[in-house]
Amino acid sequence: MAKNTICLWYDKDAEAAARFYSEIFPDSAVGAVHRAPGDYPAGQEGDVLTVEFTVAGISCLGLNGGPAFKHNEAFSFQIATDDQEETDRYWNAIVDNGGQESACGWCKDKWGVSWQITPRVLMEAMAAGGDQAKRAFDAMMEMKKIDVAAIEAARRG
Repeated sequence: MAKNTICLWYDKDAEAAARFYSEIFPDSAVGAVHRAPGDYPAGQEGDVLTVEFTVAGISCLGLNGGPAFKHNEAFSFQIATDDQEETDRYWNAIVDNGGQESACGWCKDKWGVSWQITPRVLMEAMAAGGDQAKRAFDAMMEMKKIDVAAIEAARRG
């Protein structure tokens, strides 16, 4: 296990979530699956308790802790994309598999984990500052999934 690991609380589907993420994102994998050595409030001995996994190079631990805590937008994975094809692939994989769209490049997967699918062109426009950033920001504010061509056009004015 890595020295610093993000722990994500799931009701009961940590292994399914880890496998889903590993199928979508490069540099992702499912590692060790640990079963409960005894009964616990959210499960029984032998149930999957924790799952070690990596999402786009980030070490994570999925904990099947039961329904007590829910994911919210205070935590999200931000995935930088190089073009519209990559943006569409990740967005559609999340939204079309029980997830939901939000605004400004944000969506949630079916477990409630928030994702920002963010084209690099948008981040570059914001970093450029000035009128270019303002135009790109205004365009983004009208979007759900980010439209790379529309951001590029906004940057140009």
